[in-house]
Amino acid sequence: MNLTMNLFLTFAKIGLFTFGGGYAMIPLIEDNCVTRKQWISHDEMMNITVISESTPGPIAINCATYIGYKQKGIGGAIAATIGMALPSFCIIFLISLFLDRFLEIRWIANAFRGIKLAVGILILDAAIRMIRKMPKKPFSVAITACAFAAMMLISIFSVRITSITLMLIAALTGLIVFQIAKGKEGDA
Repeated sequence: MNLTMNLFLTFAKIGLFTFGGGYAMIPLIEDNCVTRKQWISHDEMMNITVISESTPGPIAINCATYIGYKQKGIGGAIAATIGMALPSFCIIFLISLFLDRFLEIRWIANAFRGIKLAVGILILDAAIRMIRKMPKKPFSVAITACAFAAMMLISIFSVRITSITLMLIAALTGLIVFQIAKGKEGDA
């Protein structure tokens, strides 16, 4: 099978069998593209995830586009992106045709409750994998702990913060950290 078709089918399978959005897809993308097919390294997957989070668009589509481009250029990017998006589009389109009747079916409603739990586990799995691969420097651990604590406090106290505000805070924190690290290198 040629690489373009392989990209399309790989991401179509991920798109078809993953519920819960991009974060739930990260473990499957990593398993298929890093472990099985070795299209990218673990470090590249971490970088792709970070970049995909901070660029416009769904994280899974951004990951698929990057991996497709890296493997086969523009054609690979298009094949991987369409492969990732097409199953979700088709499923949502079919559900929208029958939405009222669809949610009234008891076993479907129960299936969606189970899917919610599975999505949470997949997202937690992605977070644990990223934390394990993170450099264990004291500063990195401190930033991770502070971010986790802030996230928990925001959730517990139901504080409403826009994603733009969070991105600006993260950017400012990154600039401060960069300046501190740069200053320490200059002193040495």
